[in-house]
Amino acid sequence: MDDHPSSTGPAGRAERPSAADDERQVAVALQHDPESAAAPRIVAKGRGALAEQILQIAFDRDIKVRSDADLAEILAAVDVDSEIPLEAFAAVAEILSYVYRAQNRASAEPMP
Repeated sequence: MDDHPSSTGPAGRAERPSAADDERQVAVALQHDPESAAAPRIVAKGRGALAEQILQIAFDRDIKVRSDADLAEILAAVDVDSEIPLEAFAAVAEILSYVYRAQNRASAEPMP
């Protein structure tokens, strides 16, 4: 994911209160090129331990993560390397807007 400056990282994360079933956690990573008209694509997804690995990679690389259980479940049903489904566009657009604003704020901050 870090080879592409347009990578946006995990966009959906679903967690349930019970830690007894590790398979309940879901993580989905998206990639979007703001210069392209193409829809965001699913670049990774997983449940349980794989979801934790996806999230850890995102945290290690300072990629923004957003928790949205409903969106994560919708996106988890999509094949990796596929564009997001039409019903997810509005939610994903909101997330990408947040990510791009956060990146712009971070790049505008003076270096210490």
